[in-house]
Amino acid sequence: MFKSAQCQLDYSFTIVNDRTPLTEIKNKLNEYNFVIVAGGTYFIINNYEYNLMALGNDSMPIIDWLRHLKWLPSTVVLADKGLPSEVDWRRPVLFKNEGEYMGILTSGKEIKKLNEENNKISAYFETLAETISDSVTAVDESGNVVYWNTTAEETYKIKKEFILGKKIGEHFNDDSVILHRILNEGRFVRGEYHRPNKDTHVLINALPIIIENKIIGGVATEHNITNIIRLNEELDSNSSLLVPKTNPFSTMVTGSPKFQESLKIAQKVAHADIPVHITGETGSGKEMLAQAIHYGGAKADGAFITLNCSVIPAALLEIELFGFQKNTETSEPQTLQIGRIEQASNGTLFIEDVDKMPLSIQGKLLEYLVDHSFYRVGGVEKIASTTRIITSTSEPIDLLLREGSLNEKLYFHLSVISIDIPPLRTRKEDIVTLVDKFINEFSAKYKKVVPEVHPETMLHIVNYDWPGNVREMRNTIERIVLLNDRPSITSEQLPENIKSKIIINNNEGKGVESTLAEIPSKNAEALQIEEALRKTYGNKSAAASLLGISRGTLYNKIKEYGLG
Repeated sequence: MFKSAQCQLDYSFTIVNDRTPLTEIKNKLNEYNFVIVAGGTYFIINNYEYNLMALGNDSMPIIDWLRHLKWLPSTVVLADKGLPSEVDWRRPVLFKNEGEYMGILTSGKEIKKLNEENNKISAYFETLAETISDSVTAVDESGNVVYWNTTAEETYKIKKEFILGKKIGEHFNDDSVILHRILNEGRFVRGEYHRPNKDTHVLINALPIIIENKIIGGVATEHNITNIIRLNEELDSNSSLLVPKTNPFSTMVTGSPKFQESLKIAQKVAHADIPVHITGETGSGKEMLAQAIHYGGAKADGAFITLNCSVIPAALLEIELFGFQKNTETSEPQTLQIGRIEQASNGTLFIEDVDKMPLSIQGKLLEYLVDHSFYRVGGVEKIASTTRIITSTSEPIDLLLREGSLNEKLYFHLSVISIDIPPLRTRKEDIVTLVDKFINEFSAKYKKVVPEVHPETMLHIVNYDWPGNVREMRNTIERIVLLNDRPSITSEQLPENIKSKIIINNNEGKGVESTLAEIPSKNAEALQIEEALRKTYGNKSAAASLLGISRGTLYNKIKEYGLG
């Protein structure tokens, strides 16, 4: 992790040959920290060993004195090679560089250096572990906890002092501790769903710590997704009903021939217990159509359950779809989580953005569609469920297949019935109807008088592209109604994104944007017809009713005055 620090060599030394008398060695030890005796084998004498000199005669050669005491030779290390893995630290180590003596390293200095490095590495690890927002647990080879960060304390409500140094199994069931598996099997775990206790849901990453092919411990990080699970469950329990349960297609009125054809197909397949795939841009009303198919079909009395693959973590999707089962061999009750397919048994499961589901899970979904049975995650029993599957995608199918984000076999299985919802910008004829519908809906919701929409404002709304489709329009109208305190809605109240993107079709001339003052040459009847068309946004049937004439008469007048 870090480069070894520079060895703390001692440079206070002198070199003598092995025939140097003992008295001279004594003198040099008063001047230097070390005396190096060179003579084929290197012996090093420390100045704190001075008193041992009293055991020998002053005129005795140092080599005889060393042999008499059975003095251990020192390890010689080439400075450019570094310390070998095995060193005899009972004597100081001599560092050399070819013919040059570099310095001396004692075991005390080496231990001090190693402690400093260890403290530095520990400080980095602890700081890193405390910086990240996940729980971090480290254990030794016996499963004893050697590190437990603050997030782990908060997640499991266990203080460091009550778990450090103790086996992790003392606080968690052995069969629910993934670190035990890491220690036993040596394989890593990444993004695995885990329930260490009945109240906590986490996604876990874990790796063994290996030195020289031996597992000496393991580290795990756990991302707490308990709040995501609870929020997801809350959203499911409060999912809104977008269509009436009786006559569910009644609110889906359109003037678009293409959308009318899609609705006809949806009504025909509602009673057929087969998968349906719905395509359409984000916000175009795919869930609304899925609900209409469900409540308009044979499974209307069953549950309508949704699974949005774009908002649930990929590692959790398999459990959300198929459920989770963990059988324990202890007296503890088994852990069981029912998946969406089972929740929607005898009903409908609507899977939004199925292309965001990992391909491995798409394959398992395909297996379910083939034989209508599946295994819960962790379970061994095959579960049968008669659940109707409706899926959706927001991107073009050919692009998804080309990118490989959608299982081709799954799509072919789903696409027996494929229904496309055209974007709102291609069905301008529906905009006025939708605006009126949403204004009435939110006026009732917020107990307000239903305001009128100024013709110019409606023109801007009609000409806007609505990239977020019906959902964007619904949210926009709700905001306008909520904030409006006037009897009418004007362009001033439109959001800036609509004001800045007003589309004016210059190829049609001034058209409905013309004012009465700009066409003085037209007679009064022509002006009345133009005004009626303006008020009804070009709807000729409505304009005829407003003028009190037949639609045929209106067509003739339009032709006569060149208003078509």
